[in-house]
Amino acid sequence: MQFDELGFYTLAGAPQSPRELIDEIRDAEAMGLGTAFISERFNVKEAAAISGAVGAVSDNIQIATAATNHTSRHPVITAGFATTMHRLTNGRFSLGLGRGIDPLMNAYGIPRITTASMESFAALMRRLWKGEAVFDYADSERAYPVLHLDAAFNEDIPLTLVAFGPDTLALGGRAFDAVVLHTFFTDETTQRAVRTVKRAAEQAGRDPDAVKVWSCFATVGDHVEEGLRLRKTVGRLATYLQGYGDLLIRTNQWDPSVLAKFRADEMVSSFPGAIDGKATIEQLEHIATLIPEQWLESAAVGSPQQCVSAIKGQFDLGCDRVILHGATPTELAPIVAAYTASK
Repeated sequence: MQFDELGFYTLAGAPQSPRELIDEIRDAEAMGLGTAFISERFNVKEAAAISGAVGAVSDNIQIATAATNHTSRHPVITAGFATTMHRLTNGRFSLGLGRGIDPLMNAYGIPRITTASMESFAALMRRLWKGEAVFDYADSERAYPVLHLDAAFNEDIPLTLVAFGPDTLALGGRAFDAVVLHTFFTDETTQRAVRTVKRAAEQAGRDPDAVKVWSCFATVGDHVEEGLRLRKTVGRLATYLQGYGDLLIRTNQWDPSVLAKFRADEMVSSFPGAIDGKATIEQLEHIATLIPEQWLESAAVGSPQQCVSAIKGQFDLGCDRVILHGATPTELAPIVAAYTASK
């Protein structure tokens, strides 16, 4: 069986080597996962290289970047990356874009991304994939006299958007083919996000059912070793709070004073890098005391059957599809087996 409604992230977290994806993708295809998502980190997870590797070792699974940042490459390079992947995989690729983390963009001198610039860029990609030559295109701090790929092109390549706030969610509905939500969204936030996407699609004259909304749902069963479970739950949420805590707190309508205490903690404030990648078990146990248990409730945890029940609950909230986030196919195997048995 192939479950088009289920996906996973290859090379979840901080892998030691990108070669780990070879077995991951083969295992994911064998167990029927429908889509492999690719997140980008600039060390050993460059999106174009990883996408090509996934395409080369797979036959059926869909592939989507979720996400890369469009200001980090020349537009023709990004458009050509997508068309190359599209043809390499016989149409299994979706170019997924996201806003990125402003402090990191600032540090690297990469132009900041706005909702308007993502909308303009999505339209640009579709024009280039149809063989057009685009003149005097401007985006963020850059201007391009001529942009062109191939006059013979007539490609239909899906676009995916990783969305957070209401403006970006609405953009996904009116201009993209799929929208990926953020991990640890509360039930109420998830329902509100789905409504925003679907309403925007309808207002733009599109079929709202054709715009697929993916829940990005932390999936960490009890069969995973306890220390690793802590890293994939507490560690991952703590890393999000490090990077863009204010946005997550505001979106979920959580208590901002808790975030203030988290940031003021001596260990957190002095931690060198991403908590989920570098923290020891003892440090994670301390950080767990700073995060309310209810902030971690939006996840699939427990036995495989309990995880399946939680996953199906995301469909009940209006999501079309679910990413089983933060776990390798090996770690997901008991859960996918229980999901198969529930069909």
